[in-house]
Amino acid sequence: MRTYCLEVTGDFACFTRPEMKVERVSYDVMTPSSARAVFESILWKPAIRWHVSKIEVLKPIRWVSIRRNEVGAVISVRNAQEAMNKGSGNLALNIEDERQQRAGLFLRDVAYRIHAHFELLPNADENNTMGKFLDMFERRAGKGQCINQPYLGCREFACNFRLVDTAQPQIDTIMETRDLGWMLYDMDYAKTATTPQPRFFRAQLKNGVLNVPSWNSEEMRG
Repeated sequence: MRTYCLEVTGDFACFTRPEMKVERVSYDVMTPSSARAVFESILWKPAIRWHVSKIEVLKPIRWVSIRRNEVGAVISVRNAQEAMNKGSGNLALNIEDERQQRAGLFLRDVAYRIHAHFELLPNADENNTMGKFLDMFERRAGKGQCINQPYLGCREFACNFRLVDTAQPQIDTIMETRDLGWMLYDMDYAKTATTPQPRFFRAQLKNGVLNVPSWNSEEMRG
């Protein structure tokens, strides 16, 4: 099992707390699901699954409050189904009518080192080998290539990334220890793909390092 490390940086980040119903408020630190999404933006295949093991915080945790416009509605599923059945239909959404102004508490000037490995899933055929995917990821990450632009929680907060050689000296993590409380780990699609269940774990930042338990760990709740 080979573990890879990416350094990601960005001007802003928002890893939204699900308990906040109206305003967006970020967790103090990047969540495992957001870290997984960065790896998947570089290499995603139906035959593999990424597992995040550690998140290192490289810059002090700083906050910024921003008020911004958001769209407060989505296109109706029923209208979409009717348009598919009829072959035509109006699926437009007038953002002027649905615009909402919301405040958000975001992170600013962030930098992380995220560690993860992937596993081959049972549905992988003989053409999907571990070596094949290892080579693909290393080539893409080394050249800065990605399938889609990685982001930090929200798509408008794009981030830069680079593949880290952990054998070389790296900058130190922040020397901060705090209890981050219950943090969203990821969404569980095992029972149904339409109504996934959130899973949480008790997050502890120790000297700037958040160790992430495994998916089947007893620490998981949800």
